Amino acid sequence: MEFNYKEHPHNRFNLLTGEWVLVSPHRTKRPWNGKVEDISHNNRPPHDPNCYLCAGNTRADGSVNPDYKNSFVFVNDYSALLPDTPDGEYSVGGLLKATSQKGICKVISFSPRHDLTLAQMEEADIKAVVDVWQSEFNEISKNKDIKYIQIFENKGEIMGCSNPHPHGQIWSLNSIPVELHKETIQQENYFKEHGKSLLSDYIQLELEQKERILFENDDFVCLIPFWAVWPYETMIVSKRQIKNISDFSESEKVNLANIIKKLTSTYDKLFNVSFPYSAGMHQMPVNSEDYKGWHWHMHFYPPLLRSATIKKFMVGYELLANPQRDITAEAAATTLKNL
Repeated sequence: MEFNYKEHPHNRFNLLTGEWVLVSPHRTKRPWNGKVEDISHNNRPPHDPNCYLCAGNTRADGSVNPDYKNSFVFVNDYSALLPDTPDGEYSVGGLLKATSQKGICKVISFSPRHDLTLAQMEEADIKAVVDVWQSEFNEISKNKDIKYIQIFENKGEIMGCSNPHPHGQIWSLNSIPVELHKETIQQENYFKEHGKSLLSDYIQLELEQKERILFENDDFVCLIPFWAVWPYETMIVSKRQIKNISDFSESEKVNLANIIKKLTSTYDKLFNVSFPYSAGMHQMPVNSEDYKGWHWHMHFYPPLLRSATIKKFMVGYELLANPQRDITAEAAATTLKNL
């Protein structure tokens, strides 16, 4: 019998982190008697007087939101990072170590509409969100203490989202997080060896094979990565090697809005539900070295496995050894492309 990576158990290499994922295609046939989630119905009103993100409402700290018409940005009332944390370290015997961490956490309400997700918004309104992402990145990066800016969105109750009003977050901090450190090393090593970005070569290969490509436009490619861990994980990559969102042109911002709209709308069609996910941009650190290999991309990590009520859990082997998935990236891409 000859090995077939689409049918037999195998490990796939994540070229962005240098790690591996176990793929077990045959396990999609197993019966499911496990946890079944409740479906979250999107029957929210356009404005909720009890929502702390809606225009004109009072937040938990007593602040009153303005009567905003587009996006609204404010410093998180319960920030995980604080700008005035004193510098310091804690160490015992070289084994117990801690260092102080400072930063700024912001919340972005995508629109005043309490009931509209990115998938339901007009492309022009999504482009306005992209404008805010860019302007906030530019402003925060002026703070020389900040080394990395993470722009992300948690969508849906199943992802632990604390407020149903569609919104995202920006966490900026004075160090480079673990995942970004790994991606920086991989991309820099590739650039030093090949003289071009890792993701430029990767998306060129994917465009030639066409198996895992979902959408593309003049400036971006949306695909299921060969090494995807989550069942319907996707990644948006800029065709031009852009190091961070600050470098996006007007046309690139328009086309980013276009491909985000296509992807999130397709997700909603998969199980006929407002599709949950965690999504975020990965981009070059700021106020640091000018890394030659960095290439902007955006990850989408949705948890749903077989239906709107069956979730992929990261437990057992996934926690103790390395990630594992049942549906191949190729099968997931075929499903999404056929919607």
